Amino acid sequence: MSASQQIRRIPVLAFAATQLIFAGSFATAWSVLPGPDRNQLLTKVTHAAPPVDVIIRDQQPIRIEPLYDDPGVVSDEELAGVLAKVLPRFAPARLKPNFAEHALRIWGDQIEFNSQELMSGPVMREFLTDSAKYISAWGEGTEPMLQQEDQGVTVVWGQTGTTSVHHDHMLACLTEAGVPLNAPVFTTRSRMQFADVLNQALRDFQLDERETEWSVMAFGFWLAPQGISQWHNGDGRLISLDLLASRLMRNIRKHGVCLGTHRVYSLVVLLRLNQTYGGELISKETESEIRNYLFETRDLIVAAQAADGSFPPNWTDGADAAAKVDPTEKEYRRVISTGHHLEWLAIAPPEFHPDREVVQRAADWAIRNTLETPQDVVNQNYTFYSHVGNALALWRKTSPPEFWQSWRKIHPEAEHLPE
Repeated sequence: MSASQQIRRIPVLAFAATQLIFAGSFATAWSVLPGPDRNQLLTKVTHAAPPVDVIIRDQQPIRIEPLYDDPGVVSDEELAGVLAKVLPRFAPARLKPNFAEHALRIWGDQIEFNSQELMSGPVMREFLTDSAKYISAWGEGTEPMLQQEDQGVTVVWGQTGTTSVHHDHMLACLTEAGVPLNAPVFTTRSRMQFADVLNQALRDFQLDERETEWSVMAFGFWLAPQGISQWHNGDGRLISLDLLASRLMRNIRKHGVCLGTHRVYSLVVLLRLNQTYGGELISKETESEIRNYLFETRDLIVAAQAADGSFPPNWTDGADAAAKVDPTEKEYRRVISTGHHLEWLAIAPPEFHPDREVVQRAADWAIRNTLETPQDVVNQNYTFYSHVGNALALWRKTSPPEFWQSWRKIHPEAEHLPE
C-alpha cells in the first residue's frame, strides 16, 4: 500500500470508529431514556405521532349496570310515557349530530323501531360513522365530521350545529351505545375502524382541554377491563386515570358542562369501574377524593332542591339556591339539572344517596314535566330530555331499548305516532 493510500485510509477508519462510538453511546442513552422522553424525541425527529402504547383486546364495550329497581321512583306506565316522548323522531336531512349522539347513548345501536317516523339505531350509527351519509344529510360542500389522520380519525367538534358539540362526546356516546372497536368508520378517504377514533383520542388528549368529561368516561370504559390505568399521549406525556379524576374535580363545580353535572356522572363511572376491575385503577387518595366530592354533591343538591322537587340550575349554591335563583331562568335548564342528577344517582352506590324521598320528588317533577311538555318543545330540547328518559330507566334496573321492546310487545300501539 502506498503512503498516499495510507494517508487517505486513516481518516476513513477514524470516522468509522467515531460513528461506532456515537452509535453505541446513542443506543446506551436510548435504552435508559424514559418512555415519555422517547416518544417526545421520536415525535420531533420523525414529525409523526408515536403509536398508542395501550392494547385493547376486547372489541365489545362494557356498560355500567344499574343497581336499583324502584317502582316508587317511576312506574312502568310512567317510564313508558317518558320514553315515548324521547323516541328519536329524526329526519335524516340536516340532523344535528348532537341529537343522534344523545339518542344512540340511550337507545343503543341495535334497536329497530316499527315506525318509519323513528330513526333506528343502525341508521343513527351510520349517520355518525359514515362520512357519505353525513354529507348526504347536510349537503355537498359540508366539511366532514370525521377527519382522517396518519394513524387515526379525529372527530371535529364545536358549537356549529353541524359537528359534535363536545370534545370526545361522540366517542363516549358510541361507546355507551355498544359500538364495537372493529365497527367500520368511513372517512372521505378510506374505510377505518372505531378503534381508530379511540386511538386518535388517546393520542390527542391534553390535560388542559376545556372539556374532559366524556374523555374520562370513554377512556375508562375501554381501559378498565384491560387493567390499564395510564398511557402516553402523542406528545409523550404520561396520562393516568388519577390525573383525569383530579382534572375533573379541581375546577369550579358550576363551570362544568351541563351545569356541572356531567363531571359527577363521569366520576361515578370511574369509581364503579375501579370497584369492578380490581380496585387499583386509581390510587386510594384519588378514590377518597372522589368519594368526598360525591358526598359534597349529594349534600348540595339536597339543600338546593326546590319545593316542586326539581334540582335548580344553580344547585351548586346549596341552601342559598332559592335566594340566588335567576328570575329569567329557562325551564329547560331545570330539566338539565334534574335529569342529570337523577342519572348519576341511579348508578351510584347507595352510600352516596340522599333520602329516597329526595329522589322520588325529583323523579316526580321530571316525569310530570316531560309528560306535560308539548312534543315539539321536547323535540327542540331532545338532548336534555334524553337524560331524563335514561335516568328513569336506570332506576328500574333496565335500559330504554330493553324496556321499550318489552313494552311494545304488549302495547303495539306505542309506536303509532300521532299525525
